[in-house]
Amino acid sequence: MTSPVERCGLVAIVGRANVGKSTLLNCILGQKLSITSRKPQTTRYQILGVKTADHTQLVFVDTPGWQRHPKNELNRQMNRQVRHALGDVDRAVLVADARYWHADDQTVYQMLSDAGLPIVLALNKHDLLKSKADLLPLIAQLSADKEFAAIIPICARTGSGVDDLVNELSRAMPERAHLYPHDQITDRPERFFASEIIREKTLRFLGDELPYRTTVLIDDFKDEDNLTSILATIWVERDSQKSIVIGKDGELLKRISTEARQDLEQLLQRRVFLRVWVKTRRGWTDSAEAMQPLGLGD
Repeated sequence: MTSPVERCGLVAIVGRANVGKSTLLNCILGQKLSITSRKPQTTRYQILGVKTADHTQLVFVDTPGWQRHPKNELNRQMNRQVRHALGDVDRAVLVADARYWHADDQTVYQMLSDAGLPIVLALNKHDLLKSKADLLPLIAQLSADKEFAAIIPICARTGSGVDDLVNELSRAMPERAHLYPHDQITDRPERFFASEIIREKTLRFLGDELPYRTTVLIDDFKDEDNLTSILATIWVERDSQKSIVIGKDGELLKRISTEARQDLEQLLQRRVFLRVWVKTRRGWTDSAEAMQPLGLGD
């Protein structure tokens, strides 16, 4: 009896900031892997997610939001990650807002087109339209002067259309042996997700500007019996920002730590001891050297 043909390929999820790329990846995997926020520029790292169904394996790379005018070294490193992600992929999913085509969408499209990649356009947030029929003029306009392998309306928040997107990608994957075991969903270590979960809480509880001046470094990560001990540091750029993160009588930092610990216990399926400090690292967002321990430097 002939064995079924295995298919496997790499798929880059690309788009401008805050269009729902991380929400889409989490929806496809059925598990929270990439942190999300209503604030733009939430994702700073390439997150690799693996979905294996039947005899097809899709290896997704969730990239940071593309920025036409990066303001500092952190933003430039994020853009480099997007370019780097395109090097070996078999398909690119361009995520755009179903309500309109933005100038930044055009920039990302051109970058993908110049790379010679087949592009699947995922028009996200169609639930915000009065009717799906309202999508037709935009689809007609984009189809007239751009080349897409497919255009698929989706809502990453509810999952609408996401199966159609996965099926379209699966059909396009080359015959290739699977790269990962069928039960593996990511190549990132647990300590990476610890730092991301803590950073997600700073995004949730801090103001509009300050979260982009913060990051999280895991200083120590130890598993002992049924307990994981994690020591982490939140970096800020100025002493005045440090007091904001800590909050009055340490209440805000306590809230960030408590919610992060609860999420980590759910993710790791064991008890977690978490201790978080806040330290000042002046100018870290413009320092290539400071990016190194965060896994962002060249």
